Amino acid sequence: MITGKKTPYLFLLPYLLLFSLFIVVPTVMAIALSFTSFNAVQTPAFVGLTNYINLLTQDTIFLQYVLPNTIVFALIVGPAGYMLAFFLAWSLAQLTKVPRTILALIIYSPSMTMGVALTVVWRMVFLGSQAGIANYLAMQLGVITEPILWMLNTQTIMPIVIVVALWSSMGVGFLAMLAGVLNISPELYEAGAIDGIRNRMQEVFYITIPSMKPQMLFGAVMSIVGAFQAGNIGVMLTGSNPTPMYAAQLMVNHIEDYGFARYEMGYAASVSVCLLGIIYAFSYVTRKLFTEKEG
Repeated sequence: MITGKKTPYLFLLPYLLLFSLFIVVPTVMAIALSFTSFNAVQTPAFVGLTNYINLLTQDTIFLQYVLPNTIVFALIVGPAGYMLAFFLAWSLAQLTKVPRTILALIIYSPSMTMGVALTVVWRMVFLGSQAGIANYLAMQLGVITEPILWMLNTQTIMPIVIVVALWSSMGVGFLAMLAGVLNISPELYEAGAIDGIRNRMQEVFYITIPSMKPQMLFGAVMSIVGAFQAGNIGVMLTGSNPTPMYAAQLMVNHIEDYGFARYEMGYAASVSVCLLGIIYAFSYVTRKLFTEKEG
């Protein structure tokens, strides 16, 4: 009997070890380092809340550019990417198996080859010369008369980053939603038709979404996390960190700037803890929205 009770824990042990090693330990270390002054060489010196006070009162780059950019980026890419993922998943579910599989792979592939796609595809699209696809098409249509330096123009950098982020956001959340739609029993739709549901829109709101709340919750959390963590897009497109005039500078870029360029690890850790807190707050609200109340 004792052995039987221990068996489930033995199966969970590899996961618990990996989760602790790559999630719990780094998080605890980041929180601990956020209260120190650490340059990655000397011993960390405890400074209390100094890093957080400086971040929220003296870091003008963070307050004027990084935090607003991150919030705007997440509020656009998160919900828009989430709705787009559901729409694509629902649309593919209407197809037969072979075209559905091919299209799902095409839609999912950008999230797997993000670095290659950025450097090869999008840099060619927004190249700041006549050879750039966007400039060439715009000049051929008579929209512009001379090439636009897309990646140096502070008015165009963030919109381009948002478009690229949406293009590459169809990851595991999209696959989870697709699986959720496909696993809904056809009998539910038949029963809905008997009860008075007459069109696809009613099916989506009264049957599809309520029947796949776990997948919807997972997709929402992944969209939120992905939106806040997407920081390398602007840096890879512009080729610099910080981005020109901090136009597309996000919290992840701020962390990399202070942690790996300036080697102010303690300060970078405090920024990462703030980012973790923001992600947790958004995820908590999302769970409240999608979790059914017992009663």
